[in-house]
Amino acid sequence: MSFTHLDESGHARMVDVTDEQPTVRAATARGFVRCAPEVVASLRDGSVPKGDVLAVARIAGIQGAKRCAELLPLAHIIGVHGASVDLAIEDEGVAIEATVRTADRTGVEMEALTAVSVAALAIVDMVKGLDKSSSIENVRITAKEGGRSGSWKRPGEE
Repeated sequence: MSFTHLDESGHARMVDVTDEQPTVRAATARGFVRCAPEVVASLRDGSVPKGDVLAVARIAGIQGAKRCAELLPLAHIIGVHGASVDLAIEDEGVAIEATVRTADRTGVEMEALTAVSVAALAIVDMVKGLDKSSSIENVRITAKEGGRSGSWKRPGEE
């Protein structure tokens, strides 16, 4: 068996994508921050003491997508040409969806996951004074487009 991220001596390496042709690629990820009912009520009426939680989380998620390669040692530095982070307050907490797009040599799945994760961390940071039990759940890739493997959609996702 051959491992793409190990050299012949078994040492970690970044895969060389120099010869790959840039193509349009996109990935969407989702996650959820579960919060106490009081936090959900504060989110809905805008009374969270630290301010506009969703605005901060949206910007944090976009920033996270752009800094992915700094966090994951074998991720390629790619151009993030588009990033959106959508948040929805639900009865149990906040649903997060991020879509990242590029025209580059490798995919943006890690960037989309990082966007959701950092947005979720920002939410927890903003509400931790109200609810120390908030939790980040079910962060996952839900769809991808482009690249050698083509399009994919997680079964059961709308």
